[in-house]
Amino acid sequence: MTLDSFGPFVYLAVFVLAIVEGEVGYVAAATLVAHGRLNAMGVMVAGASGAAIGDQMYFYVLRGRLARWLAWFPTLGRRAGPLADRVRRNRVAMVLLLRFAPGLRVAIAAACAYADVPPLTFSVLNAITAAIWAAAVMGLVAWVGPTYLKTLGLAGWKGALLMGVVVVVLFRVAGRVERKAIAPEGEIAAESEIAQEQRT
Repeated sequence: MTLDSFGPFVYLAVFVLAIVEGEVGYVAAATLVAHGRLNAMGVMVAGASGAAIGDQMYFYVLRGRLARWLAWFPTLGRRAGPLADRVRRNRVAMVLLLRFAPGLRVAIAAACAYADVPPLTFSVLNAITAAIWAAAVMGLVAWVGPTYLKTLGLAGWKGALLMGVVVVVLFRVAGRVERKAIAPEGEIAAESEIAQEQRT
């Protein structure tokens, strides 16, 4: 029996999980694809759609509002400035990076809104990267993992589960590394501005 017998509700769950969380729910669904319980194309469409909507939700909610909010909190604005400057210098690259930067997705989407990235640019690039993300994770978890881990006795869903855990861990580590790479620049700039204000 496949979970397809539950109809579109399973794919709706994948869609909602991709909006809310991202990797873990999608990796679980890809593991069920490897086990033959779900349709790969249905999971990829639901996952990519949910991922794109989740990323874009922050962008559109914060667009036009964030600058006013940051004006009320100058210290926060100074900390957000370096990331927004990075977005202004590399709009396309930062929007493309967004989907592959767990832990920074909200921050990058907010910085894109603050830096006035054109909505069409943001939406199109983000939708493309969401589709690439969904296909890449599905390929690794549902097909590459089970195929190559079969030699270790981890065929089918066991190989998919192990590969899924590896993918989630890699995304989490990448997110931490990216946060540390971006945070010091912003904190140093903010601290030097605060020090200059205190001197005057």
